[in-house]
Amino acid sequence: MKLNGKTAFITGGNSGIGLATARLFIAEGARVAITGRNQKTLDAAAKELGPHLLPINADVTDADSIQWAVDSAAAAFGKLDIIFANAGISGLTPVGKTTFEAFEDIVRTNLTSVFFTVQSAAPHLNDGASIVLNGSVHAVLGKPGWSAYAASKGAVRSMTRVMASEFAPRGIRVNQITPGAARTPVWSPIASNDEEMAALEATLVTTIPLGRIAEPEEIAKAVLFLASSDSSNITGTELVADGGATGAPLGAPAHRH
Repeated sequence: MKLNGKTAFITGGNSGIGLATARLFIAEGARVAITGRNQKTLDAAAKELGPHLLPINADVTDADSIQWAVDSAAAAFGKLDIIFANAGISGLTPVGKTTFEAFEDIVRTNLTSVFFTVQSAAPHLNDGASIVLNGSVHAVLGKPGWSAYAASKGAVRSMTRVMASEFAPRGIRVNQITPGAARTPVWSPIASNDEEMAALEATLVTTIPLGRIAEPEEIAKAVLFLASSDSSNITGTELVADGGATGAPLGAPAHRH
């Protein structure tokens, strides 16, 4: 098992990519603490994943809550080996139609909380640990209406490199996973039911060379690579898992003849 005896802390681990990653980490031998704000989904995760999962109800937009969550994980597990700063939200913020509060909420959740998750965890990390930040292809797509989300993820991309430099003296690696479209609850603000999601997916796949959106389990496997010793000489970089949407965009169905 790739993570036998390791300890991990995952924000937003009660759904989507975070939950899929927690499931995979436990299968690979780790003990995992997850955070979330929905007690019902935290309880469901605990019931499914058993005694090697520690669910923590915490709000990543509150620095004190993040600190408490990390301290609770360290109290239960001891030193931590893996941090996956995964929690995030999406939302449209078109110019001329966006409130200050809506913009700030996305930045606070997707960027500020990532920094303070890592800062809170730093004293609890074993030397040689792995930190993985969750980014997005929106950092480079330039999709209209997504300024706050794209800006927050672009900033995470830059912060990954800075943190990699800061943690290098301790042998702690910092990398970013960059998902493309994936089947997660992040779409709920713009696709609130199955019918709307099906219509959105039909549009999305036309821009993805592999012709489908990702499953959370596929992204989790990429996170596992960055978290494990398989990537022991990799730091300060991003692993893109987007079906070719940014690397080979002209191979997408929309451009085929």
